Amino acid sequence: MTLPVARTPDPRDAPALRWGVLGAGGIAATMTTALQEGTRQQVVAVGSRDLGRARAFAGRFGIGRAHGSYEDLVADPEVDAVYVASPHSEHHDHALLAIAAGKHVLVEKAFTRNAAEADAVLEAADDAGVTCIEAMWSRFLPGYDVVRQAVLHGLVGDVRLVQADHGQLLYPDGPERLADPALAGGALLDLGVYPIHLAAMLLPDVVEVTATGTLTPLGVDEQENVTLRDASGALAALSATMSATSPTVATVAGTKARLDLQGPFFQPSTIRLVDPNDRTLDVWEPPTRDALLGLRYEAAELARCVADGTPESPLLPWSETRRVMALMDEIRSQLGVVLPGE
Repeated sequence: MTLPVARTPDPRDAPALRWGVLGAGGIAATMTTALQEGTRQQVVAVGSRDLGRARAFAGRFGIGRAHGSYEDLVADPEVDAVYVASPHSEHHDHALLAIAAGKHVLVEKAFTRNAAEADAVLEAADDAGVTCIEAMWSRFLPGYDVVRQAVLHGLVGDVRLVQADHGQLLYPDGPERLADPALAGGALLDLGVYPIHLAAMLLPDVVEVTATGTLTPLGVDEQENVTLRDASGALAALSATMSATSPTVATVAGTKARLDLQGPFFQPSTIRLVDPNDRTLDVWEPPTRDALLGLRYEAAELARCVADGTPESPLLPWSETRRVMALMDEIRSQLGVVLPGE
């Protein structure tokens, strides 16, 4: 028994698009670096509500144009695609802004605050005939393709249990946005979305969701434990916390074997195929362990979809983005988390 070979194309081979970066924060900088160092994509503009901040960002990365508003960024005729890198609370509005301007969009995860907002964005993309992809970068990594194939071809047998955790010490002394309900803070949309996406990829028909957790004094989720039950009877045991560091590992256990994803499981990481007697049968190593360069795969996928004239990616279709958002809506409902305006 050996693990399959990843079929993921080299991001450097993807057709080049001209990108505008909406937002000038940390994730915007990380993506810009990944695009410039690991692809043929061109970052030609950046937009921020603060023109000085946009200019500083443009100077740092050698970007030709800096815009002092998001409206000006999406109206830039030199921009083909917009990477939405604003807080979760703004994804809906900013994605719609870019779509209305006829731009293709890569929207940072979590895609929106809730399923209703996701529906509105995807319906607008459909009407406008543009490509729209949720920037859940793990789904586009070579390692996730190995996992998909191993499950699809029965290498692990029938999947019975998916386990994954994601904990980072980010609260109470981390980014203020994580504690702010107005910015759609909390562990789930920022960290828990990774275990949820992995489980959703492997359990296609979730019929039951059970969630318990702890809320902060301002009412966002500090941490949660989530159990998903698939129609097949398979379970997913998932957890996320922003107030402690966890191993961030994942396991896919089947009737023939299991896959162990080394932590952090959502980054380029080692995958082990292990038999029921706990013997390692095969090991898959990623092409690079550089997490930063891992972000390039999702941008390359959008560029390929645009070139092919397809509005959504087969690796993360719109139906799957909708399903994940609906699962997280149910989790937040059980935890009692309501965000402003909902």
